[in-house]
Amino acid sequence: MHHDDFKFEPVRGLPEALPADEHILWQGSPHALRLAKDAWALNWVLGYFALLAAIRVIMVSPDMSLTAVIAQGIPFLFAGGVVALILIGIATVQARSTVYTLTNKRACMRIGAALTMTLNLPYVCIGNAQAAVRASGLGTITFELIGETRLSYLMTWPHVRPWHMLRTQPAFRAIPDAARVAIIFAEAAETRVSMPHVTRATPSDVIAAE
Repeated sequence: MHHDDFKFEPVRGLPEALPADEHILWQGSPHALRLAKDAWALNWVLGYFALLAAIRVIMVSPDMSLTAVIAQGIPFLFAGGVVALILIGIATVQARSTVYTLTNKRACMRIGAALTMTLNLPYVCIGNAQAAVRASGLGTITFELIGETRLSYLMTWPHVRPWHMLRTQPAFRAIPDAARVAIIFAEAAETRVSMPHVTRATPSDVIAAE
């Protein structure tokens, strides 16, 4: 039987049903392998173990046969492969438990595999956004928050811009078709921010204005 850990969500990726005047423009999740490379430094880890293997081979090569020399490097390559599989597994779990959402009013992030939380980022609280798009179309969109809003870097990692700890910048990381998503965000945010805010005036306010 299929089990959905998030079946309690009234709307996928959101903690509650949307108001009547709000609708979803886009939803997506990180690409697991790209997340492993960007957030968990997969390529660097593989390179590190390959370097250890090469150093070991070079050190023993003068005193051993070719077969024995190659055998000396295999344990390092094996260890690197195991670590790489662990990192890919962690990134896969994170990617499957993450849902990024853009509505006509806000950006939302349902994140966390063990401890799930949802971040709501109204467009009026986002001062700027940056998109880093790769040739494959995968990319990351980071949001610079304004006002007094503060987020914990550790609690929201890896869904943040790396190394920006003093002023945490939440991010849609390793998403497919990032350029198109950036356009959707830009158009929705511009529309929302430029929308005039209308409040109901009381009779006394009208009299005072006159």
